[in-house]
Amino acid sequence: MKLSELPRRTAATVESVEDHSPNDSIARRLRELGFVHGERVEVMAAGPVSAEPLLVQIGFTRFALRRSEAARVRVQSAGDGNGSGKRINGFDADAESTKGGQA
Repeated sequence: MKLSELPRRTAATVESVEDHSPNDSIARRLRELGFVHGERVEVMAAGPVSAEPLLVQIGFTRFALRRSEAARVRVQSAGDGNGSGKRINGFDADAESTKGGQA
């Protein structure tokens, strides 16, 4: 799935960034910003006109991306076999909540 197709407030993991040409400057810049394999990403909001731009969070940093830029990022939704995909206050909802709390 493309990042531009990801529903808002759904956690996903970056799979790759597509290059449209050799030495693609936009794809390179996306990778420099942290859109690399294995990183968690989430679409936080979309703009009022044509849902542009998208507000995207990767780690603790948020970026405004055009839909055409977000379409270059391939992601796998966290709900596709890797937990519920739900996040509460920035943490996975299905993570262990009893660590260190058992006697």
